[in-house]
Amino acid sequence: MQLTPSMQDFILHWGEMGAKWGVNRSVAQIHALLHLSPDPMTAEEICDTLSLARSNVSTALKELQGWKLVKTSRQLGDRRDHFHSVRDMFDLVNTVVEGRREREYVPTLEALRIVAAEAGSDGTPEHIRARYAETLDTMQQFDDWYSEIAKLPRGTQTALLKLGAKIARFLPKGS
Repeated sequence: MQLTPSMQDFILHWGEMGAKWGVNRSVAQIHALLHLSPDPMTAEEICDTLSLARSNVSTALKELQGWKLVKTSRQLGDRRDHFHSVRDMFDLVNTVVEGRREREYVPTLEALRIVAAEAGSDGTPEHIRARYAETLDTMQQFDDWYSEIAKLPRGTQTALLKLGAKIARFLPKGS
């Protein structure tokens, strides 16, 4: 695959953002390449296009598959795996959000529950226990809201996204 300057810039930027999200730069670059590629690519093609070592690409592809961001396919007459990113942007964003929720947000909620329970009997001052409770309650409200929205049909979710901040017109002022 021949990369244009804008494609290179996109891949490099995605790699930089990946590093900020806690993802290895080359993992994010491989994802960016597969996101742009109109056709599935073999690991060798990825290596050649991004000038990365085969071992690095293999490890990155396993990581991306674990996150359900990259899938494999086969082609007749070719024993190699061909890799492609989730093509639908709505599905891709949902996969990322749900994955981060499971890896980061849900464990934090659980840790807060444990800390709040422990604080009831370990001498933690009341104002700290109240802060734990407020933090847990607020985070749980956001998680409950997300879970309810995630259950809605895609068309409804899309309509809500398009409505965006305009929904504030329907709410009482000062609320």
